[in-house]
Amino acid sequence: MSELASEQSSTVPELTQRPVDFTPAPPPPEEIPWHRLNPLMLVIHPAKELIRIVPVLVGLVLLNRSGNWQQWIGLGVVGLLLVRGVLHWITARYRITEEQVELKHGLLIRKSRAVPRDRIRTVDITAEWQHRLVGLCKVKVGTGRHDSGKGDELVLDAVTKTEAERLRTLLLHRPSAPSPEQATVDSPQETVLAAVDRRWTRFAPFTLSGVAIVGALGGTIFHFAHELHLDGGALGPLRQVLDQVLTGPVWLTVLIAVAALLVVVTIASVLGYVLSYWNFQVTREPSGTLHIRHGLINTRSVSIEEKRLRGVEVKETLPLRLVQGGRCSAVVSGLRTGRGDERGGALLLPAAPLERAHEVAAKALHEAEDPTTAPLRGHPRAARMRRVNRAVMSAVGITVLAWLASLVNFAPDWLWKAALVLIPLSVLIGLDRFRSLGHTLAGEYLVTRSGSLVRETVALRRDGVIGWRLHASFFQRRAGLMTVVATTAAGKGAYHVTDVSAAEAVALADETMPELLTQFLE
Repeated sequence: MSELASEQSSTVPELTQRPVDFTPAPPPPEEIPWHRLNPLMLVIHPAKELIRIVPVLVGLVLLNRSGNWQQWIGLGVVGLLLVRGVLHWITARYRITEEQVELKHGLLIRKSRAVPRDRIRTVDITAEWQHRLVGLCKVKVGTGRHDSGKGDELVLDAVTKTEAERLRTLLLHRPSAPSPEQATVDSPQETVLAAVDRRWTRFAPFTLSGVAIVGALGGTIFHFAHELHLDGGALGPLRQVLDQVLTGPVWLTVLIAVAALLVVVTIASVLGYVLSYWNFQVTREPSGTLHIRHGLINTRSVSIEEKRLRGVEVKETLPLRLVQGGRCSAVVSGLRTGRGDERGGALLLPAAPLERAHEVAAKALHEAEDPTTAPLRGHPRAARMRRVNRAVMSAVGITVLAWLASLVNFAPDWLWKAALVLIPLSVLIGLDRFRSLGHTLAGEYLVTRSGSLVRETVALRRDGVIGWRLHASFFQRRAGLMTVVATTAAGKGAYHVTDVSAAEAVALADETMPELLTQFLE
């Protein structure tokens, strides 16, 4: 009995002395809160929509015109757009988690969009004039997929400038950001790669932008005149001047029209250059990001990860070549540049001295010299005949159409005679296009050049080429030529080496990426 009692007494302390864990269970992770857009957005959207109906309002209010049913429908549509803008602000919410950027909005149709943070390529901050009036801006977060259009962008319209810079720092400088809600907007030391010189406005008249500006302005004026039902005969003295010009000799009318057009295009080009590229600057941040800023009334700030840079492109329009000018753009993986470098945000330097464009390109690529300045291999003589024939046939086609139009009294008889001048000019353009053709391998870059009215020289990194496409049209096959297309996930998505011999086309593709075509070569 005593042994049993002692045995029991020895086991009890072991049970009572075991530590008991009274630590409460860890709470669930706190959910990251959703943010709303700035309420001043309710001022921006009405301002944008009211601009569109200024002609209708002038006609209905100031000119005391009742308006037709199309104008009333237009006012109704604008009213619906205003209501949509209000609903968008009421329902829009966004947040940034460790994995993705999320945006949801909509009342009747609820839409939710999430962009993985590891797929974000660019952060584009723009501030149009209506944004700047209230101190806001628009942030576009893009993954840069070429096949998804605008739907691939996540747009936050509108946020404050401080919030926009916080989002840019947070989304592109991920390693330095402690958490989505604690990211600071510390500005690291930047290295300036390019800054616009105001003396470069002398290159503006030699770009083709002035023609586009004048065309857009003419269309706007015609739209306003149509909406206000303005009669051209009521222009008074201006109408009399036009009548005197049109009743004069044809050569004098043409001369005056060309001179007036040149003056208007020159003024429009200079104004457009100043408005678009005021305080243009390209900087490199220590985190490996290129930061592009420019704009006077509408400002823009684009940030691009340098590790996505696949090459550069130097463009020279024919007038710019006459004054030794050019532009430089970046070929960036995941950044669309098919409809213009300004829209895509890849412009590294606007119209400027050509040597300055090459200097900026070399700095952007971390190279001692710009690869686009490397000596190029010429193309076969058959390529020259193709260039001249295509240019001449185009000029002959225009002349024939003008002649047929004069036969049916649709155009004056002198028009087709004036079009004959295009034929010798087309021969010169064809020869110039041939002289511009060229390609080479410069170190780690595939360099190709083509074009006359707009000559484009592209230096594409070899490791940026993801595939090849070799094709020959019927006329190319008869001439023994072929076109090599380097496909890439950057820039335009495809860059051509046009009209080379079949053997040289295969050799070029194999030399650029030998591991890709070796298995197909005999």
